[in-house]
Amino acid sequence: MLHGEQRDLFDLSFCIPSECADRLQDGRADIGIVPVIEVARQNLVITGDTAITCRGPVRSILLISKVPFNEIRTLAADCSSRTSVVLSQVVLARRYGLLPIMKSRPPDLQAMLHDCDAALIIGDPALLIEPADLPYQVLDLCEAWTEMTKLPMVFAVWAGHKRYDPAPFRASLEFGLQHLEDIVASEHANRGISPELARDYLTHHIQFDLGHDQQTGMKRFLEYAAALHETEERVIIA
Repeated sequence: MLHGEQRDLFDLSFCIPSECADRLQDGRADIGIVPVIEVARQNLVITGDTAITCRGPVRSILLISKVPFNEIRTLAADCSSRTSVVLSQVVLARRYGLLPIMKSRPPDLQAMLHDCDAALIIGDPALLIEPADLPYQVLDLCEAWTEMTKLPMVFAVWAGHKRYDPAPFRASLEFGLQHLEDIVASEHANRGISPELARDYLTHHIQFDLGHDQQTGMKRFLEYAAALHETEERVIIA
């Protein structure tokens, strides 16, 4: 969208996924890469067959606990991605029978664990953490989802209040994949991670197609989220 043939088609703005959803809701944006949970909440229309998905470990969505997972009572959550917050609730409820109190906190691991039993770290802050070096239990939530369901997890999609021509979005994805090494070279230092981790993340941990399996996984996730009852009110309650 910035450097390919699509660069002049849209007026672009950049923000965290939860704010993308807010901008759609209040009319500041027509289409955005939004958390999947917001597709259901806002009754949005998905455009095209591209998405941010994962099957297996995602590396950037970590549940870190100072107590055994089945003893978590309070969870500090970075709320930049609402899908990841709900995913943490789904995994804890279905795998461990837990519905912990959720507390919104900035992504500072030690501060989060000072206040709560566990912390949900998402995105770049998670990539800055080496799980093997932590003195805590670490659960990759996408890996847990895949083990539970045998399905991929869909985190975000292009969506708006109507369907747009999908061609520019697919073309933009293809342009990005063709210039993956350029992206790694330009972004790894900005994120504070090694080029090896950036490359591995973009080629092995996340995928970008919204195919049949991904759509099935997305439907299953939304069903599980709905089963938590009053999902929107439960996401952050303290």
